[in-house]
Amino acid sequence: MFMNDTAGTPVPQVASRPVPTPTILLIALALLAPFVLYFGTIASIISIWDSSETFAHGYVILPISLWLIWRRRANFSALPPTPYWPALLLLALLGMGWLAAHIGEVQVIKQYMFVAMIPVIALAVFGRRLAASLAFPLLFLLFAVPFGEIFVGPLIEHTANFTVAAVRAVGIPVLRNGTRFELPTGSWSVVEACSGVRYLISSITLGSLYAYLTFRSTKRRLMFVALSIVVPVVANWLRAFMIVMIGHLSGMELATGVDHLVYGWLFFGLVMFIMFWIGSFWREDEAPTPAPVAAAPVSQVTGRMAPLVAAVLVTAALWPAFAFYNARANLNPRPVQLAAPAIRLGAAPAFAAWNPAYRGPAAQYSGVFQQDATPVSLHLLYYRNQAPFRTLISSVNTLAGPKDPWHEIGNAGVTAELDGRPLALRETRMSGPNGAHMLVWQWMAIDGQTTASNIKGKLMQARAKLLFRGDDGAAILLAAPYEADPATARAALRAFTAGQGKAIDAALAATRAK
Repeated sequence: MFMNDTAGTPVPQVASRPVPTPTILLIALALLAPFVLYFGTIASIISIWDSSETFAHGYVILPISLWLIWRRRANFSALPPTPYWPALLLLALLGMGWLAAHIGEVQVIKQYMFVAMIPVIALAVFGRRLAASLAFPLLFLLFAVPFGEIFVGPLIEHTANFTVAAVRAVGIPVLRNGTRFELPTGSWSVVEACSGVRYLISSITLGSLYAYLTFRSTKRRLMFVALSIVVPVVANWLRAFMIVMIGHLSGMELATGVDHLVYGWLFFGLVMFIMFWIGSFWREDEAPTPAPVAAAPVSQVTGRMAPLVAAVLVTAALWPAFAFYNARANLNPRPVQLAAPAIRLGAAPAFAAWNPAYRGPAAQYSGVFQQDATPVSLHLLYYRNQAPFRTLISSVNTLAGPKDPWHEIGNAGVTAELDGRPLALRETRMSGPNGAHMLVWQWMAIDGQTTASNIKGKLMQARAKLLFRGDDGAAILLAAPYEADPATARAALRAFTAGQGKAIDAALAATRAK
């Protein structure tokens, strides 16, 4: 992000030579048009800012970027805007990436593709030298994309590992079950709010801005950004350990409610203050202002800028136009009528009050059947005309919500047989109330094929939509209880998929054909 940035090397002073007003208007048109053409993508970004405190900082990214550009406004006189046609190729590639992500319903990539268009359009209308002098302010816009949820799981796991190890190191016995653990004084759980992802994202954003404003050398900037990644992760581990110790030593009277989160933010603020304070000792002051030089005449670029801006508008508009046409062509107005699978087994009583935490399926089916001596539950969740917050493959679709009594304690990939063919699926061990355990198998059916991979599933969805075959898809989940060893449940699930897989396939095919 700091490459080719000249914040530490002021542009030679030149006589003021304003950019012609028609050129300013053309540049403004080129930079503002994507906000209209990709309004849906902008709305998806803002909706996440509104719904998640983790990304609430997104509102200040654009104002900060504009402020950073304003600080270097003299560059526009020293380096007049010059059309740079090769940037159109980059813009076209970003548009293709946006279209692929839109069709595959990969929100974060679609959002990154859109935001990256702004610096690329700036490169096209500003020219290489002027855009390079504003590289960081332009690329700082990428921090507006709400990205980072993918790190929640690993951060939770590492935080739990460190906390349990640290508590045991001070001589306190701990009984761990996944990301939950028990001390003699009470129970603890590392959840999303304890993962530290908020601290990490905030630290990287602030650290990058601080490094740009404080240092001039790329080496020092990158070192400080690296520090802003490592420090909040380690600090969150220490925070979690200290919260557990405060709760344990106070008999679970302190650090267990709202003060838990307040303490976390106070601790994070202190850590960031210390980090910035240490960084100030290595600050690099601005380079001396060079002596004024004779001003070069401002070229009349308006005539050359107009065709470039027209090409920018056409290139930017092409992809949302095709996306609109593709969405209309793939729309299936018929309501989903999910066919019940013809399972050749007797019904069994429910063994768990559990339902997958999947958002917005168009139709769903559930049933419990007796497989040998083990009950097996079947859940089918069918999606059609998918849209944000009601998609088959999404990070919000989980086996259990944050308030559910069930939680995951381990997962792995396994292979079974479905209607005489091999089936790769995900196996998850879950723990529930009163020490209950359950084994869950899950996979997806998309465009007549099966997969357990979210990446492969997205590619299959994109291919089906590009070929105008619709976006129908379904999640298939099987569950069976077990006590200590999941082998019995695994055998029951394996027998169920081998014997009843044809009925499941037939039901999904019949639903898709209606």
